[in-house]
Amino acid sequence: MKVIDSSESAKVKWLKVDNAGKIYPAARRSDWTALFRVSATLNEKIYPEILDQAQRITLKRFPQFALKLKSGLFWPYLEIIHDSPELQEDVANPCVRMDLSENKGFMLRVRYYNKTIALEVFHVLSDGTGGMSFLLTMVAEYLRLKYGADIPRNKEILDCTEEPKQTEIEDAFVRFAGPVTRSRKEPDSYYIKGTREPMDRIHVTSGVVPVNEILSRAKEKQVSLTEYLVAVMIMAVNKIQLDSFKGKSFEKVRKKLKPVKVSVPVNLRKFYPTNTKRNFASYVNVGIDPRLGVYTFNEVLKAVHHQMGLEVNEKSLNAKFSTNVLAEKNNLLSITPLFIKNIALRIVFNMVGDRKTSTVISNLGNIVLPDEMQKYVDRIDFLVGPLSRNRITCAVASYKGNLVINFIRTIKESMLEREFFTFLVKQGVHVKISSNSGY
Repeated sequence: MKVIDSSESAKVKWLKVDNAGKIYPAARRSDWTALFRVSATLNEKIYPEILDQAQRITLKRFPQFALKLKSGLFWPYLEIIHDSPELQEDVANPCVRMDLSENKGFMLRVRYYNKTIALEVFHVLSDGTGGMSFLLTMVAEYLRLKYGADIPRNKEILDCTEEPKQTEIEDAFVRFAGPVTRSRKEPDSYYIKGTREPMDRIHVTSGVVPVNEILSRAKEKQVSLTEYLVAVMIMAVNKIQLDSFKGKSFEKVRKKLKPVKVSVPVNLRKFYPTNTKRNFASYVNVGIDPRLGVYTFNEVLKAVHHQMGLEVNEKSLNAKFSTNVLAEKNNLLSITPLFIKNIALRIVFNMVGDRKTSTVISNLGNIVLPDEMQKYVDRIDFLVGPLSRNRITCAVASYKGNLVINFIRTIKESMLEREFFTFLVKQGVHVKISSNSGY
């Protein structure tokens, strides 16, 4: 393992695309870019001219976000942009496809509306943890400029008077990859079909839940909050699959049923000593095989709990991401021209991609801000843009005692959100729902 001095400054002119990001340039389509969004809602209206200053300051501290995608002979790479993107007024449809030829080549968008500051990021640059760090640092700078707020800085809210650190821009996948790999083979999953919307039409449904209500029920079942939510999602998806057979008996449809699995991203920074602000997350796919019989909620909870226990540990996760790192280092692949790599990666992505799961739940965890900052920030949101095949995603973050559950979908039908939130209500959880399109 390479040791990096955490105090070593980083000078960025260009960077290799990190191991997790390499698939996205090849896989993106005219109607799809892999995006996520983080946002903070303040208690006063946003002043765009001050936000623009905060953005410029933050980008200098996060040079790994001020990059444009370029095509090399063998691999894509990222080139520094000595500028800042134009601020954008927010829109009703977040995470719509990003045109990389616009916005000076930036792979991020900073948006604002009323009291909300939002950041949308192409996954080539970073993951949700890195994106949240950028957002919170930018909000801290905004509050400093507008109110003179003296906000303590830490590993998440960076000090913009300091130089960028080498550990913040490293490809941690390469640094921590081990020698052991594991098979990627697994069966395809059931996914929810629906009526496709135009590519600029995205439905967002938000459910706000008291964290303590979810936690108390999770503790009763001896599972984590994430495991509880994943089990609820599996129950909701499986009900939709069973209902699609229009009242036929279970025995008649048993053999036609497909596995129901949920992809759960895992922040690898919890297992390794790095503060990289680039991609450093893996995932586990957990679920049930409905052909085996009718599952109760308790049975699904146990299945999820034990599968997560087997998969969410340093050794299993290391073998998973090391498989991709070692494949990248293959001598033949290294000398294959990029246009051929892109064709191959696109074929693989279309054959596999998100076919192995029914949907995703990405939990960014509990966001804790310094008191000097918290008094200005009322709400934090996290959204994962639509996937390539599965057109409904779910992202979760908690802040100030509230868990905000955001669904994004690009089909007209809202059955998954309905089933999910209805199930929570039946468990005695209070949910306050809002939507940009009528729920």
